[in-house]
Amino acid sequence: MVQHAAYLTARVPRCKCDDHGVKQVEVPWARAGSGFTLLFEALVMALVREMPALAVSRLIGEHDGRIWRMLHHHVDEARAKVDMSGVTRLGVDETAARRGHDYITLFMDMDVRRLLFGTKGRDHTTVAAFKADLEAHGGDPSQIGEACIDISNAFIKGLAAQFPKAHLTFDRFHVMKLMGDAVDKVRRQESKERPELRKTRYWWLKNPENLRAPQRTRLRELQAMNLKTSPAYQMKLTLQDFYEQANPRAAATFLGDWCEMATASDLEPVKKVVQTLKEHSTGVLRWFREGLTNGLLEGINSILQAAKAKARGYRTTRNLIAIAYLLAGKLTFSLPPRLAKLPT
Repeated sequence: MVQHAAYLTARVPRCKCDDHGVKQVEVPWARAGSGFTLLFEALVMALVREMPALAVSRLIGEHDGRIWRMLHHHVDEARAKVDMSGVTRLGVDETAARRGHDYITLFMDMDVRRLLFGTKGRDHTTVAAFKADLEAHGGDPSQIGEACIDISNAFIKGLAAQFPKAHLTFDRFHVMKLMGDAVDKVRRQESKERPELRKTRYWWLKNPENLRAPQRTRLRELQAMNLKTSPAYQMKLTLQDFYEQANPRAAATFLGDWCEMATASDLEPVKKVVQTLKEHSTGVLRWFREGLTNGLLEGINSILQAAKAKARGYRTTRNLIAIAYLLAGKLTFSLPPRLAKLPT
């Protein structure tokens, strides 16, 4: 650690032009109008990856607005150089920007595991915005042959309109989440008359092996009772075996048998899941051909939410998207990695 502040002062030559006024000579060690050297900006960018911008601003003694302006400049400059000509397979998912119904949608290159684009909202217009950005970076919409999404009507509509050649794979995680939500709806409806089901929500959402021993014991006791939640839970566990099938034909047979069994249960939330899976069976079964999953996007969402929590939120959606690019965009910044000789 240095114990004393060191200041390097350089008089930058200026010239006066009758047409353009006073102009300052560009120097190789600083960006015009920045007020910082490029080496210092490289340090700040490295810090922002690890800690909130407000904490960085306190550390270096500058207003956090200057930190955000610096971050946006370098992220925008780096993204302008991104080549998307080789993109053929997409992952699409949304994440919460702040509490309530404020979301951003993220588009991922599934082959190189890189965040391509982030935008505000989660409706079909986000896909149109991505298409425009893809074309601006040399990408060809006709090359997009695969897309992994959750079962979202907005994304389905947007991808069909903008990328008609893309085959859809419905993410395994979201299919199981759909069934988990159905189990919870059955539990909530039944708990009005069966108070023993109250405060047991997370037991039914997890697999038995992921519960603590006392929870497993109590869950077995509840399953032994004449409850509607128990068969719904068992159907959720059985649906997991769908993804263990050896090939698409076996999976299609399994899914058909499961749908018949689930329909016979006469549980409305479960029957809605059956209807959804039947309507989108092609995309559900395509998992066995492509093996696409949005697990990578879910991981990025977790990292973003952790960063947001550490920063206690971001003032703007643009700031959150910039952080997403910084953490997952695999961007190359025009900043010096180390001290180098300056030209004389």
